[in-house]
Amino acid sequence: MFAASALTGCTLTDLARDCEGADARVEEMAALGILDSRPDRATVARGFEEVDAGCWADSGDVTVYAERTYAFPGTRAEVAAHYRTAAQQDGWSPDPDAAPDDLSFVRKTMSLRVVFLTAELLAEEGHGSRPDLSTDAGYSISVDSY
Repeated sequence: MFAASALTGCTLTDLARDCEGADARVEEMAALGILDSRPDRATVARGFEEVDAGCWADSGDVTVYAERTYAFPGTRAEVAAHYRTAAQQDGWSPDPDAAPDDLSFVRKTMSLRVVFLTAELLAEEGHGSRPDLSTDAGYSISVDSY
């Protein structure tokens, strides 16, 4: 409990209360079709078989999220081309605030982002060494709603 209150200024009880009633929205986010869209030959990464979805709150801001992680033996350019097309077909628009090389999109109150995985990023997130994700075009696709 101390770590949560030290980092966010609130207790774990406060965090849980801020996400009360978000279960339906979490399920809705986890079921978004764009999370299951993937280039040919992309596979759900081992250890990431389920959509990671949930809610977190910080200083009164509540975010609902859903994320999938894929391993892909092709190139980053193939992944980028796939999601630029799939996102547009699913009603997403390029994020006007994103850098030109970012794969970031927006739709209503949601943001969609594709992030290519590196060994450093995986280690930061506690996934250790994953050559299957960091040597080819391993990536995650996530949707956030505030």
